[in-house]
Amino acid sequence: MIKIKLAGLLGMLFLCLSCGKQGVYIPEVPVNYNITVQQFSIQSENGILKVPDQGVAGLLIVRTATGYMAYDRCSPVNPEALCQITPDEGGITVTDPCSGGKWLLLDGSPQKAPAVHYLKTYTLRIQGGQNIQVTN
Repeated sequence: MIKIKLAGLLGMLFLCLSCGKQGVYIPEVPVNYNITVQQFSIQSENGILKVPDQGVAGLLIVRTATGYMAYDRCSPVNPEALCQITPDEGGITVTDPCSGGKWLLLDGSPQKAPAVHYLKTYTLRIQGGQNIQVTN
């Protein structure tokens, strides 16, 4: 009787774990990018700097009212497609042009379906008040 209950429990567990879409995550890749605050001010548009060839699909470095944030441009919606999020007018949100998902740049939080996961963030430090360093 115990074997039957155990087999039934294991079967239910297997069914529950196999249902639904598996979590797909943006992979970890080494990031070590530096730029001066002055260069950022010159090269950024509306406080947002697009950095190619870093992270999975590039980086977005964002100046907010409280400091700076760094995000991977790879959309968390179907990251295997490597769709790059793009800044919206106003510089407060970004959109995945492939899915229509939208995120808030203040904290990377999802704002419009099908976005449900936060944007991938990187560690950002201001060194000596002059140099922005993005790492993971």
